[in-house]
Amino acid sequence: MRILIVEDEIKLANATKRALEIQKYAVDVAYTGTTGLDMAIGEDYDLIILDVMLPGTDGIEVCRQIRTAGKHVPILMLTAKGQVTDKVIGLDVGADDYVVKPFSFEELFARVRALIRRPKNTTDTILKIQDLTLDPQSFKITRAGKDIELSTKEFSLLEYLLRNKNRVLSREQIVAHVWDYDADVLPTTIEVHIKHLRDKIDAQHNIRVIKTVRGRGYTIRDE
Repeated sequence: MRILIVEDEIKLANATKRALEIQKYAVDVAYTGTTGLDMAIGEDYDLIILDVMLPGTDGIEVCRQIRTAGKHVPILMLTAKGQVTDKVIGLDVGADDYVVKPFSFEELFARVRALIRRPKNTTDTILKIQDLTLDPQSFKITRAGKDIELSTKEFSLLEYLLRNKNRVLSREQIVAHVWDYDADVLPTTIEVHIKHLRDKIDAQHNIRVIKTVRGRGYTIRDE
């Protein structure tokens, strides 16, 4: 899952980025509204965390322009304590939720998880296919009841495949959702991570859930 943070307080933005990366998200950061708007419209994100008070283009206008551009990505707005008007205006122009500064990372993580699940109409937090399960909150993966240890990128890749099961995902889509904007992703990077996933997920089982669709990409199927 790929997240964009638009926040001009550099220490807060970088601390939030690190905290979310520990939670196994790919995270980009913009420190101005103008840059954030360009990234939000030009890239595909699963969630945008958007501060209201930004230099140049403020968060309310950024949110409005994202929606005007036809982007339906969930937007979580950050508002100062007591700024009720900002909350109301933000929701009116298309924000999905808000968090009041100062906030705890535990609260932020909970809001992020809820918003990322919402567009998929997912009521069950456990992602499952065949006898493979992934819990995005505890980061626990099991196959046939046995625990599986994955690296951060392997976990993110498996989660993205599971959230889009039975859909073929191109290499470009996978890079856009699993790696951050500054990542140096080589042509073989996806293949290497898919191989490692297969070694850990499929190698010991008769039913292989991770499929290669030649010329198109990868999918995870419950057949």
